[in-house]
Amino acid sequence: MPTPLPDSSTKTLREPHGSRRRLIPKWRRRIANELNGYLFVLPALLLIGVFFGYPLLRAFQMSFYDWPVLGSKTFIGFQNYVGLLNDGTFIQSMRFTLLYTVLVTPAIFLVAFLLAVLVDRPIPGISLFRGIYFLPVVMSFVAASLIWLWIYHDLFGLLNYVLLEAGIIAEPVVWMGEITTSLPAIIVMIVWKTAGFSMMILLAGMQSIPRELYESASLDGASATQRVRHVMLPLLKPSFALALIVSMAGSFLAFDHFVIMTRGGPANATKTVMMHIYDTSFLHFRLGAGSAMAVVLLLILLAVSVVQIRLLRSETA
Repeated sequence: MPTPLPDSSTKTLREPHGSRRRLIPKWRRRIANELNGYLFVLPALLLIGVFFGYPLLRAFQMSFYDWPVLGSKTFIGFQNYVGLLNDGTFIQSMRFTLLYTVLVTPAIFLVAFLLAVLVDRPIPGISLFRGIYFLPVVMSFVAASLIWLWIYHDLFGLLNYVLLEAGIIAEPVVWMGEITTSLPAIIVMIVWKTAGFSMMILLAGMQSIPRELYESASLDGASATQRVRHVMLPLLKPSFALALIVSMAGSFLAFDHFVIMTRGGPANATKTVMMHIYDTSFLHFRLGAGSAMAVVLLLILLAVSVVQIRLLRSETA
C-alpha cells in the first residue's frame, strides 16, 4: 500500500538544520528593496553632493558676506542682493541674456524638430545623417566659436567672401562689430552647434510612439498633417518639455562663445550674466557679490523649469 502524501496545508518547511523558516514581514522586504535601490544610486548621489550640493550651499553662504580673496570675510546680510538693483551692468547683462534666450531657444527647437522629422525614417543610411547632424554637439564651444569667428571675419572670412562674390554686399561686413549683426551671427552658430542634441531628444520621443497609432489614424482617413498634429505632437509633449528646458538653461548660462567671439562688446552690449558673474568674482575679486548673482540666476532657472513642467502637466492631465 503506497504511503499517503502529507497534507500541504499542514506541511512545515524546514531549513537544512531543522529549524523553522521565519517569514519576513512585507514592510521589512519593502524597506530592504528601497535600501538596495539607494545603494545603487549612492555613487551618483555622492558625486552630486560633492560637485553640486556643497558648492551650492557654499555660494549661498558667501552671498551674505563681503568675501574678499585675501583677508577676513564680513557678514553684511542682504546687501549683496540689494546692490544688484543698483548694478547697471548686471541689469543690462540680464536683459541681454533674456533677449538672447527668447530668440535662440525657439530657433534651436524648430531646427531640431525639423531634423528629427527628417531622420525618423526607416530608410538605408539614415543613421549616417543622424551622426552628421549630431556631430557638432561633440565639438567644444571653444573650437566651434573659433571656427565661426573665422567664418565671420571681416577680411579673411568665408561668409564675406561668398557674399561679395555673389554681389549681395558691396563691402565686407564687420559681423562682430555691432549687436545688430553679432547677435544673429551667434544665434546661427549656436543653432548649428546645439540643435543636434535637441534633435536626439525629440527623435527618441518620436520612435517611442507605436507605429500602430499612425496606421490607425491613416485608416481613419487622417492626412499626414493631421497625423502629426493629432498623434505625434500630443505624445511628444514630455520630449518637448525636456528639450526646451535644456535649451533654455544652456542659453541662460551662455559664456564661452560670447567671450571668444564678442568679448561682451561693443560697450557691454553682448555681455551675458555669466560673463558679469565671472568678471565680478575673478577679475574684481568680489566673491560675495558674484555669489549673489549666481543664486539669483539659479532661482530664475528653477522658476522657469517649474513653470514649464507645470504647464506640461496641466495640458496632459
